[in-house]
Amino acid sequence: MARKDYAAEKEKCKRFLQEFYSEDDNGKKVFKYGAQLVALAHREQVSIFVDLDDVAEEDPELVESICENAKRYTGLFADAIHELLPEYKERDIVAKDSLDVYIEHRLMMEQRGRDPADARDARNQYPAELMRRFELYFKPPTTAKPKVVRDVRAESIGNLVNVRGIVTRATEVKPMMAVATYTCDQCGAETYQPIQSPTFMPLVMCPSQECVTNKSGGRLYLQTRGSKFVKFQELRIQEHSDQVPVGNIPRSMSIYARGENTRLAQPGDHVAVTGVFLPLLRTGFKQATQGLLSETYLEAHNITLMNKSEDDELGNDDLTEEELRGITEEGFYEKLAGSIAPEIYGHEDVKKALLLLLVGGVQQAPKGMKIRGNINICLMGDPGVAKSQLLSYIDRLAPRSQYTTGRGSSGVGLTAAVMRDSVTGEMTLEGGALVLADQGVCCIDEFDKMADADRTAIHEVMEQQTISIAKAGIMTSLNARCSILAAANPAYGRYNPRKTIEQNIQLPAALLSRFDLLWLIQDKPDADADLRLAQHITYVHQHCRQPPTHFTPIDMKLMRRYIAVCKKRQPVVPESLADYITAAYVEMRKEARVSKDTTFTSARTLLSILRLSTALARLRMMETVEKEDVNEAMRMMEMSKDSLQADKSAAARTQRPADVIFSLVRELSTEGAAGRGGGGGGVVRMAEAEQRCISRGFTPAQFQEALEEYEELNVWQVNQARTRVTFV
Repeated sequence: MARKDYAAEKEKCKRFLQEFYSEDDNGKKVFKYGAQLVALAHREQVSIFVDLDDVAEEDPELVESICENAKRYTGLFADAIHELLPEYKERDIVAKDSLDVYIEHRLMMEQRGRDPADARDARNQYPAELMRRFELYFKPPTTAKPKVVRDVRAESIGNLVNVRGIVTRATEVKPMMAVATYTCDQCGAETYQPIQSPTFMPLVMCPSQECVTNKSGGRLYLQTRGSKFVKFQELRIQEHSDQVPVGNIPRSMSIYARGENTRLAQPGDHVAVTGVFLPLLRTGFKQATQGLLSETYLEAHNITLMNKSEDDELGNDDLTEEELRGITEEGFYEKLAGSIAPEIYGHEDVKKALLLLLVGGVQQAPKGMKIRGNINICLMGDPGVAKSQLLSYIDRLAPRSQYTTGRGSSGVGLTAAVMRDSVTGEMTLEGGALVLADQGVCCIDEFDKMADADRTAIHEVMEQQTISIAKAGIMTSLNARCSILAAANPAYGRYNPRKTIEQNIQLPAALLSRFDLLWLIQDKPDADADLRLAQHITYVHQHCRQPPTHFTPIDMKLMRRYIAVCKKRQPVVPESLADYITAAYVEMRKEARVSKDTTFTSARTLLSILRLSTALARLRMMETVEKEDVNEAMRMMEMSKDSLQADKSAAARTQRPADVIFSLVRELSTEGAAGRGGGGGGVVRMAEAEQRCISRGFTPAQFQEALEEYEELNVWQVNQARTRVTFV
């Protein structure tokens, strides 16, 4: 292979930067890189990204060369830009930093006191790295396929590589020396040392002409003011679990991010990183301890946040009017809920609850106190009711989530572990699953199999949304603002109707009260339901998709974007609804007092109603909570309680809805008569009766049917305007 003429390659780079243009809508030429060079010359921009798709349009061979020898071409492009910048400078820069002033002074002194014919030692000349005030990065060509971490091998050394993975660690950003400046104590000359590797050997003897001639042996002292530092951050990425071959554990890779590429990713983010794959050169003691092995790292050029399951980038673009109209048509709440795991049959109310968990309520912070907005849900159920499937679907759907199981995670794994940092050797905190799921969802399967000591770690997260730590001299509080979705089996494997709820669930009351909704999903034999379920499952098994329904489910990407838009809303509860909510809560407390064998009702239940109703308002893209939202939130609470009290008595279970509605209305009329001192009993306001029935989980249609049925039986009469019900 013939040796490349890098001077000619540099000219190619120059020509590309100067001449590349694209045409806008009016057919006008737009010089993309020319405009960026002007911004660089005036210090309005720090980093310039060279898109390799643009280079491919002009010179496909150059792209190939860049991908195979990225480090050298980064230098060539940087030199080309450095030489072009004076041409693009239109005015003087006013704002100067200390390094500008420093270099300007040195140049003035040099012009004053030197003979231009003198030859200088290379180390006494200003290195290009010191003079450059910009950063150059490459954007990968769209044709380049992303690699898996374990496929980046020896043949990729020096190449531009595109890798995908999940960030497990990100160190804090620290200054890293790029050029060291020394001053001689004898002749006062300055020496510069560009630094390429993570460690360097400081210069000791002065190399200037004066010191060498006089043999004065001047010692060099490091000048931090004249040295150049760049931002540096080390990331660690791990490959996705679905890319790991059978029987292997996930591999990880170090990524060094410099300058403007720092602070782009947090632990838990899914990223695509493009960079140059290089070996790590260690010198001195580190090399001796390391032996014959060499480490590798990826020097980041471009870091892009990705979506979790698909291959697209994390889109922040808003929904179009058409998409919004498609989602917010009639019955959109049921449609959105039905689009959650459509392959799973039934569980309509559970899916609605999961939809609200994804949207979340509004967080309040009155005077430093924190009232959480995240909704926590526990799914308790018999084996084989698709709890784990629902959890894994939510894990895929939520933009930020973590999935763990009860036995497979310890308290430290959920909260935070103290580790020794490999770079600095200091003790650092490494966040666990709950910290990584901050602002997202943490799914915990097999919640009942968890050790009690580990389960207590979750208590603080579920209410205060923080994790307080005092370990190894580190006292801190980490944010863990995540919703918790737990799935558990009852204590006896299956729900035992002969035992009480407490005996069946066997979770502490302190933990249960922190769950906004606790669903009990029972697997009861029922001929019709079993037939439909079996048909559904066999259809999914045959065709690998859900059976056709009366609506087409919304796809994951659109749903993710809609939920992101909903989360931006901050609905408030109006004054008019405050009394209604308080009255409803007092009523719930009264019922809890009367019936002994129910779940725990506390002030947290009231907050749960408020959270669920604000989540519903968010879902409808409204700025205020309406009465329907509160009713739906209370219906959810009632349904989750009814699921726990399904086996109270066989007689109560066989009651028709019409009969239950009748008894509720009768109860209302007796309450009204007592309130009026016994006179004129038997008259109930229609709106009041309907409200009471809907809050107990009945639909308005069922209420109307019962009304007509009992009117025909002449038990009660409804006035012409349909505003009052009078008992005969």
